[in-house]
Amino acid sequence: MCGMPQQPPVRSTPTRPSRPDASMSLLTNVMDHSLDEGYAEAAARKKAEGTGGMPKTLRAKLALAAGLVLAALVVTVGAAQARIAAPGVAKEREELIDRIDRETSSAEDLEDGIDELRDDVSSRQREALQKHGGDQGELVGILAGAVEVHGPGVKLVVDDAKEAGQGGEGDARETSGFSDTGRVRDRDMQRVINGLWESGAEAVTINGQRLTALSAIRAAGDAILVDNKPLAPPYTVLAVGDGNRLSTKFQNSGDGRYLHALQENFGVRTSMSVEGEVRLPAASSVIVRTAEPSTEKGTS
Repeated sequence: MCGMPQQPPVRSTPTRPSRPDASMSLLTNVMDHSLDEGYAEAAARKKAEGTGGMPKTLRAKLALAAGLVLAALVVTVGAAQARIAAPGVAKEREELIDRIDRETSSAEDLEDGIDELRDDVSSRQREALQKHGGDQGELVGILAGAVEVHGPGVKLVVDDAKEAGQGGEGDARETSGFSDTGRVRDRDMQRVINGLWESGAEAVTINGQRLTALSAIRAAGDAILVDNKPLAPPYTVLAVGDGNRLSTKFQNSGDGRYLHALQENFGVRTSMSVEGEVRLPAASSVIVRTAEPSTEKGTS
């Protein structure tokens, strides 16, 4: 009986599982062959020539031993010197700290003494004005800024723009010497104060600093100084005078329009309000070094 020949069964050869690190062949090669072949060949050549490894002769061994002993001696001596010098260094450090503390305390005492002397000078100035000024003594004290004053007036707040730290390029204020176009500068405050005086202010302060005929508004870096005292924004200006008239006249003046232009063009923030009562302290010091009272009587 003939039948159809049977086909041998087909068996699939199982595939070898792939290595987990098959995708990292470069790293695997580096790890398996960490030593460059050139180094391996050089080491084998030295070994064959007998020049590699530990020294063979007694003289070489003694030289190696002497070098090791010398290195150990240097390390030991250095450690001993460091241990010996440590207490001295610590003592000098403590003495330096004590000296700094003493000098700091002395400086604080001197500052307290300066404040006391300044208050005493101001008090004596006010007494002299009241004693020798006659009926005009109080008025002279007010005009000189030597006494505290209060009355109706205005409150003007000037502050940097919100984006003052970003600056700008190709701007008129920047090309005129302003590193930041949105920052209030000393020349801006000078114009504001002069505008208030011209508009009828009788007494003015900036952030609590009383201004007199001897006051100076200038810059030191990015800070505004009033009588050598640094001020930080916002700058609060209080002025005693006829509130409504003072506010209107200032805003209509050239300096008021200048301040408005800073607000419109550069984002400088300003606000002005009429106050029924403002109180201004006396100036910290009113010292005249050159001017002297005239003793000559005028002729009629």
